[in-house]
Amino acid sequence: MSETRDLPVLVGVDGSESATQAVRWAAREAAGRGVPLVLVSVWSPVPPGVPHAAPLGSYEDALIEQGTLWLDDAAAAAAEAAPGVPVTTRLAVGSVAGQLVGRSASAALVVLGSRGLGGLTGLLVGSIAVAVATHGHCPVVVVRGTPAQEGPVVVGVDGSPTSREAIRFAFDAAALRGAPLVAVHAWSDGPGLGRRRSQDLGTQDLGTQDQATQEHGAQALDRWLADARADHPDVRVERVVAPDGPTAALLDRAKDARLVVVGSRGRGGFRGLLLGSTSQALIYHAPCPVAVVPPAE
Repeated sequence: MSETRDLPVLVGVDGSESATQAVRWAAREAAGRGVPLVLVSVWSPVPPGVPHAAPLGSYEDALIEQGTLWLDDAAAAAAEAAPGVPVTTRLAVGSVAGQLVGRSASAALVVLGSRGLGGLTGLLVGSIAVAVATHGHCPVVVVRGTPAQEGPVVVGVDGSPTSREAIRFAFDAAALRGAPLVAVHAWSDGPGLGRRRSQDLGTQDLGTQDQATQEHGAQALDRWLADARADHPDVRVERVVAPDGPTAALLDRAKDARLVVVGSRGRGGFRGLLLGSTSQALIYHAPCPVAVVPPAE
């Protein structure tokens, strides 16, 4: 975290319970890092071209008042979760996703709830969270489930550039928490295919080709982890080479985790696809907070 040690943790606020939970998580994270917390609420003005927009000034005033109240409530929640953390509130105007993405360039971390007040019933992850995780300039944490204070940090590893950044972030997060790290490398090309094969045949009956693939994956995992392990010798590491698709393998390990970390896109992504399918699946379905780490700029 050396490059970002002076930058704040930024959290989006919209008055939802999900956002309040994100504020509490972000406040504790800021306290652990020894950095300030910035709370941002964004309201969107009525476009001038909308018919009868002129009389809507009072409506916009109400949005400003509501945003201010949300920020006050969020600041109180942050103070309760992490007393003593410096808190700044910002009420911004414009596109919610645009404001958060823009501000992510001067933040160490952006933290969001899994869904906000704008979400439709049944929408598991708000469109804002997906947009910011896709385009953010810094790591983005989507706070899902009930954040645990125990358990390991889990990181998905595939050797891609974003995976390398995810490894660094995960080691830092594990060291900050005094937590073990579980590094998961999945070597099946199809989700669940490798697991079905190992269940059907038994691990001891895997074919020679599969055993060689497993050994190659373990060796590659050691190489990919080497630099970060040298920087964090006190972090206890469990290596997992899973005969499964990456989404299934990470969701399985996330059940007992306090945080799961992935790159914004891995080796399986198509050119131009900014947020990979594994990253998207985790922020939709993981039972714990998910950190999506972009490539180094």
